[in-house]
Amino acid sequence: MDKGKFATKAVHSGQHPDPSTGAVSVPIYASSTFVFQNAEQGAARFAGKETGYIYSRLGNPTVRALEESIAALEGAEDARASASGMAAISTAAMAICKSSDHILAGDALYGGTHKVFTDILKGYGVGCTLVDTSDLAAVEKAIKPNTKLIYIETPSNPLMKLTDMKAIAKIAKAHGITTVADNTFMSPYLQRPIEHGVDVVVHSITKSLSGHSDVVGGAIVGTKAFLKAMDPMYKNMGATLGPFEAWLTLRGIKTLHVRMQRQTESAEKIAKWLEDHPKVEWVKYPGLKSHPQHTLAKRQMDGFGSMMSFEVKGGVEAGRKVMNNVKLCGLAVSLGAVETLICHPPTMTHAVVPKEDRIKAGISDGLVRFSVGIEDIDDIIADLDQALAKA
Repeated sequence: MDKGKFATKAVHSGQHPDPSTGAVSVPIYASSTFVFQNAEQGAARFAGKETGYIYSRLGNPTVRALEESIAALEGAEDARASASGMAAISTAAMAICKSSDHILAGDALYGGTHKVFTDILKGYGVGCTLVDTSDLAAVEKAIKPNTKLIYIETPSNPLMKLTDMKAIAKIAKAHGITTVADNTFMSPYLQRPIEHGVDVVVHSITKSLSGHSDVVGGAIVGTKAFLKAMDPMYKNMGATLGPFEAWLTLRGIKTLHVRMQRQTESAEKIAKWLEDHPKVEWVKYPGLKSHPQHTLAKRQMDGFGSMMSFEVKGGVEAGRKVMNNVKLCGLAVSLGAVETLICHPPTMTHAVVPKEDRIKAGISDGLVRFSVGIEDIDDIIADLDQALAKA
């Protein structure tokens, strides 16, 4: 079902009762290969003349159900599920860029993305320029004749800086450049970049889409034409997702809207509480009026999400004391799950980013990233309060 409102799509899109048994839950097709009725059918499927399954690296019914679900939620033509969020990002970038091409990306990227764009792809002749994508003039200025990809995180990880997607898409289209947006932080419940003109969306389904800290996976969402052109690389380099991970994510998606609504409501209150706390230097959360892009957030998002960052007065040592003294909040990387998680990006998720690049982008040594879960908000605040008291 790709019609109806979001909650209905989350429960039903891509998920149909099993025709042979009537099972409500999509079966886990834990099969590496699929039998053909005859040699002619096998040849026709390999030639692309007949649809059907061949080998699970090339396509699997459970994975296909997940792809249809995510595409419906993002308002896209189609999707591909991948083995991780980084597999999704790398595959999309490599499908767009060839040797001598150029990537323009946000200056505050997730550490793995930064590594791929500025180091690994450099070895294959692909250049990259990092720029503040919230500054449209800076984006225009950084475009080169060989720029093929503009890549954005909005909000950015971990600075919570927003990019005006509609404006970036307009600039990119004027130059014939493909845009890719990482929508992991918001999920399609709160933000759908394709509605704002972005060409391709990537996700770490490890985060909000699965939502239970038990899956590693990714997704690439876009037009059928783009995904078909990407398929040879995606399938032959082995970036595909397994059926069990797909099934877990389908289960998680059914409650995505319920979880994100609860997390967003709690995050807004926690961000305001932190902003007023005497031991907190600053808080970055799009739902706060103090956020410099609060107006943009209200325009292009349906809610402000579960993610925020803050700095404790006293810098990195004070922040370390907070993280070492939380009891309910888990000291762990990742985000978007039912559990509240806290981490230190400079030494954890963004440790691979050179310090000079981190500081230039605004990722200070004392920055703390916070992912709000679905626990009782009073318990989350109480835990933060007792930890801050020891900072």
